[in-house]
Amino acid sequence: MNFIKFFIPLGMAFLIMACEGDLKPKQLFAIDLAGKKTQFSYGEQVPISIKNKKGKTIDKVRYSIDGKELEVKDGLISLNITRLGSKKLKAVIDYEGTTAEITRNIKVLADKAPEVYTYEIINEYPHDWKSFTQGLEFYKDTLYESTGSGGAAKSFIRKLDYKTGDVLRQKDLAKNYFGEGITILNDKLYQLTWRSGTGFVYQVSDFNELGNFQYDQSKEGWGLCNDGKVIYKSDGTEKIWLLDPETLSELSHIETVTNKSIFNKANELEYVDGKIYANVWEKESIMIIDAKTGAIVGVINMAGLKNKVRKHENLDVLNGIAYNPSTGNFFVTGKNWDILFEIKIMKK
Repeated sequence: MNFIKFFIPLGMAFLIMACEGDLKPKQLFAIDLAGKKTQFSYGEQVPISIKNKKGKTIDKVRYSIDGKELEVKDGLISLNITRLGSKKLKAVIDYEGTTAEITRNIKVLADKAPEVYTYEIINEYPHDWKSFTQGLEFYKDTLYESTGSGGAAKSFIRKLDYKTGDVLRQKDLAKNYFGEGITILNDKLYQLTWRSGTGFVYQVSDFNELGNFQYDQSKEGWGLCNDGKVIYKSDGTEKIWLLDPETLSELSHIETVTNKSIFNKANELEYVDGKIYANVWEKESIMIIDAKTGAIVGVINMAGLKNKVRKHENLDVLNGIAYNPSTGNFFVTGKNWDILFEIKIMKK
């Protein structure tokens, strides 16, 4: 009996040790970040600690977001991160000769509300009211446009004399493709299609097709723009993807955020001086997005512009934004609008 009494506790001790050895990191530790709070602002100082569920001896803890280590000072981390949006806060915990990794999902939003802008009409030019505009871009003082379509109609890309509306060159897409946004870089015109998961590359001079590419994590094609080095692509979600212009692979993404929420309505895009100007899908407004952080720093109220175009049964929403460096102004239109507007943007 004494023999049994001795080995039962010993066996239980080995069993407990074995079970603890099989515990997952999240069963041992948790990140305690300002209580149950999950939404924070850029630059916010946040109390942080590790909840030690099994009383382990912790030697060191390192915190990071997007691979960048966060300094802990007086029990606080500073959320001075490069890109905002939905993030995984990771903790690497060294304890008792081993290492564990745990994460916590948080949202890091902008620290300021967007500024409000309005517009002034500088000029009005003729626009083909049958064009279901998806993309608009100036290149070497010449306007290019892409359209989408449904049914028997075809999508196309065009080179235009913007002052007269005359079509200088046109290329139609196959009927199974619904055309979307375009951008032009190094004499190549890049075009998206909507849900087919395919984009096209053309020689800008003659619209000769140079190749095509497939989407990766982004499932749809909406808008395109570029900063001279990288192509930006919207896909109908909160993400704007950064593409390699040579391989068209998705390198990374930013997320569009305000100081209150993550926003998912970016459509047609235009890049100017570190900012992405984006039509807001089905809204009479344009977002101004910081291309590095994703913060929506401004909103342009475009109300009233649609009232100035000819009314007809196919008239649709504001869409199409292009910046002309020669004039220093933006050009905007809409789906099946008969006017191309040259506007100046200013604070309200």
